[in-house]
Amino acid sequence: MALYFCVPFREQLLEYYTSNKSVADSEENLMTCLADLFSQISSQKKKTGVIAPKRFVQRLKKQNELFRSYMHQDAHEFLNYLLNEVVDILEKEAKSTNTRHKTSSSSPEKIPNGPTKLPLPNGVHKDPVVTWVHNIFQGILTNETRCLRCETVTARDETFLDLSLDIEQNSSITSCLKNFSSTETLHAEDKFFCDKCCSLQEAQKRMKIKKPPHILVIHLKRFKYMEQLGRYKKLSYRVVFPLELKLSNTVEPYTDVEYSLFAVVVHVGSGPNHGHYVSLVKSHNHWLFFDDENVEMIEESAVQTFFGSSQEYSSNTDHGYILFYESLGPTK
Repeated sequence: MALYFCVPFREQLLEYYTSNKSVADSEENLMTCLADLFSQISSQKKKTGVIAPKRFVQRLKKQNELFRSYMHQDAHEFLNYLLNEVVDILEKEAKSTNTRHKTSSSSPEKIPNGPTKLPLPNGVHKDPVVTWVHNIFQGILTNETRCLRCETVTARDETFLDLSLDIEQNSSITSCLKNFSSTETLHAEDKFFCDKCCSLQEAQKRMKIKKPPHILVIHLKRFKYMEQLGRYKKLSYRVVFPLELKLSNTVEPYTDVEYSLFAVVVHVGSGPNHGHYVSLVKSHNHWLFFDDENVEMIEESAVQTFFGSSQEYSSNTDHGYILFYESLGPTK
């Protein structure tokens, strides 16, 4: 439900479905099944009722054996798989469209008052296709490494569709983001190879958000591998996630980008291998609680009951796991 109530994603998917209805009927894939499900929900005339996502679930199981069993699956892994699958489908369609255009006009392209534009030689790649999924969810991180000998800063950019944050007991999203961008010293066996010094040197490394996304998805790393136990354990830590979030660990000119929380995926259960997922979504300034076919309106103040537990052993096992924030201003 979190993705359905992500308005830009829903609008783009329904627009795609409307303009590709004939293709969707003949060539079923995970994206067309999801679009069909969204279409059924949005066109529903009844005020109450249940729509079972049978076609979508069948397709998901057919494509990925990970989801075929009745075992508890990870919501973050599912979100990543789904978004990457939609991106792959959109990229293939864009490349297929480009190929058709090229074959229909196989002669070299003429530029008015300019040279003839020849096809690219083998091995030369054009810019990657940017899909509407990228426009909605993708941000850019910059990894800065400063050599402590010559002070040269090496920066490397990488894209992300969500941020996975380490968590601590009685903390907040703001402090988790600060830790994410904190400076780390590389020394001893972890020394950095500086191109200017042409040798391994001690260095300082930090990660900053170079371009914040329109929709910021934050994954709280609640499942941690405990070596002494030889298995994963769920961290029930209390992590406060505000309704309004200000991103400060950004590169100019994106200082203090503001976001508003509109959905939370909650993991219910004491361990990583069993449990249940429910979601909280904000729609028309009201918060709704979705638990399978049960839907109820909740007070905004009830959102804080899903922050986590301040004591390790608590009867409360309902903890915020994936947070969806929408930018309140331009991020382009």
